Amino acid sequence: MEVAANCSLRVKRPLLDPRFEGYKLSLEPLPCYQLELDAAVAEVKLRDDQYTLEHMHAFGMYNYLHCDSWYQDSVYYIDNLGRVMNLTVMLDSALGKPREVFRLPTDLTACDNRLCASVHFSSSTWVTLSDGTGRLYVIGTGERGNSASERWEIIFNEELGSPFIIIHSISLLKAEEHSVATLLLRIEKEELDLKGSGFYVSLEWVTISKKNKADPNQKYEITKRDILRGKSVPHYAAIEPDGSGLMIVSYKAFKFVQVGQALEENMDEDMSEKIKVEPLYYWQQTEDDLTVTIQLPENSTKEDIQVQFLPDHINIVLRDHRILEGTLYSSIDHESSTWIIKENDSLEISLMKKNEGLTWPELIVGDKQGELIRDSAQCAAIAERLMHLTSEELNPNPDKEKPPCNAQELEECDIFFEESSSLCRFDGNTLKTTHVVNLGSNQYLFSVILDPKEMPCFCLRHDVDALLWQPHSSKQEDMWEHVATFNALGYVQASKRDKKFFACAPNYSYAALCECLRRVFIYRQPVPMSTVLYNRKEGRQVGQVAKQQVASLETNDPILGFQATNERLFVLTTKNLFLIKVNTEN
Repeated sequence: MEVAANCSLRVKRPLLDPRFEGYKLSLEPLPCYQLELDAAVAEVKLRDDQYTLEHMHAFGMYNYLHCDSWYQDSVYYIDNLGRVMNLTVMLDSALGKPREVFRLPTDLTACDNRLCASVHFSSSTWVTLSDGTGRLYVIGTGERGNSASERWEIIFNEELGSPFIIIHSISLLKAEEHSVATLLLRIEKEELDLKGSGFYVSLEWVTISKKNKADPNQKYEITKRDILRGKSVPHYAAIEPDGSGLMIVSYKAFKFVQVGQALEENMDEDMSEKIKVEPLYYWQQTEDDLTVTIQLPENSTKEDIQVQFLPDHINIVLRDHRILEGTLYSSIDHESSTWIIKENDSLEISLMKKNEGLTWPELIVGDKQGELIRDSAQCAAIAERLMHLTSEELNPNPDKEKPPCNAQELEECDIFFEESSSLCRFDGNTLKTTHVVNLGSNQYLFSVILDPKEMPCFCLRHDVDALLWQPHSSKQEDMWEHVATFNALGYVQASKRDKKFFACAPNYSYAALCECLRRVFIYRQPVPMSTVLYNRKEGRQVGQVAKQQVASLETNDPILGFQATNERLFVLTTKNLFLIKVNTEN
């Protein structure tokens, strides 16, 4: 059985700045342009039966604005008329209305349990699209950068079951075969699951292929369908550029299941958890001795039992069958130890401890067949010894001999979530986990596409900083590369309680986040100063300064979409699209 390799993320020290002093608030105005939409964005609010935190993560916080990473400053959204609308910016001074590039064939409002429509740009000429009702479209667009040659045409469409959203897709060309691989996310109800909310997250990896790309008579069809299941919505999930694997960042682990057998497998797991194996023996201890009880078959006699005591070892044989043997946790006085068969056909063994007062955590080293029984007096004594570590008050007496942890010294943004996320890589052929990175307290922040031919980058909090990681599926030794650092951003973003979306420029010149309403915060990388500044505390010259800027949108509508490019921020509300000019240098 192959075991997944435990890996770690290697930080590049030259990309860190230990002398970073913080962000200076700049009141410099940011040019902001507002476009009124012809029709409102096709927002789908959560239904009453979508009440879990996972529904909120996947659908309630959905980003309705989609950035075409193959073409700079080109964004898309879907309105409530079923139109895919595009805005491509060349000049801020000549902004046109968003133009329709495609119209969904189905009426979006006809489906009662629909999700938000979603779109993903697989390549410079291919797009995958979901109308939110469970139908997947693969669309050939032509060169999207040129409106004259751009013509969106449905190449494949098929009903794939319950509604889903698209979270990633790629276009592959191997020999003469062209294929589009896409990753679909669903949250489904498990009626037989009696634990938790009863919902689980399904990731479906679907590959649509055409064997001979040049043959016009051949059609695209589904050639592969694999399903992963987990209990939490992944923070990040992406298919590798060559289609050979999948990477997922999630709080709870995912694993592949057989299509059609997912339900049976889950039932088997639940049953196995419910059926508990009866312990082989029960044991108790005092400060002086241990008592071990083993249930024997009916009518067992002393002649059937052989018990051997050694100073560090015990061996019990029943009718030539060894039922218990191993190295004891600590030494015993083997000459004073005894055993007896009681009237209820149980074997009772008394072991005298050599080290009186020593508490044994286990009877036999590494043995899991027994169960320790503690009496109330022992539990009370243990609680008394550990009392100094806990308190119902916050630091009631910090000057005493054994002070408790002082939670008053912690700031709110120093407290991480209790869960620990992991980054896993799955092999596309064996469907096994090949690499695992335990992210510990490295909180996931956001993802961004730096190069559309590569996998999306993901940004993690490391101490106070935010570090950007670029996956490289082809490099086995260095699969995740540290490419950029946003100084102190991990600490800064933790104080923004109302944050909704997080993004950064593909050239990482700035990072930005927006709240649910109105406000957008921009954090620029440090740049050299034209004037001389001094740090009064340290008495040294400051060579560069990092700016923080705040933009306030002139609307009371909630923010539904947020995208960052090298020069602009795009902010989508229900009825308006805002452009914030961030960088003026080309």
